[in-house]
Amino acid sequence: MAYSSSLSDQEWEILEPLLPEILPLKKQTRPLKWSYREILDGILYRLKNGCNWCDLPKDLPPYSTVYWHYKQWRAVGSIEKLMTLLHEQVRIQVKKR
Repeated sequence: MAYSSSLSDQEWEILEPLLPEILPLKKQTRPLKWSYREILDGILYRLKNGCNWCDLPKDLPPYSTVYWHYKQWRAVGSIEKLMTLLHEQVRIQVKKR
């Protein structure tokens, strides 16, 4: 189910190539059960709606998974790096006009 906070296909096409350069390297103990897109949708849902982590809808990844990734990414500055890269892309597009 898509929520108003869910990434569109077009938004995901912009974000996906940026993730390898901003996300911390993870020890591959086992493959991810949830995609990064699903995890990001969970984070965005929580941030937009201001709900408790445990109140994420059941069709999103488990709140413990979403929160763990959010906490890890925030601790190493991945979210800020992503925002910086996205702002740079917008600035480049505006200058081209």
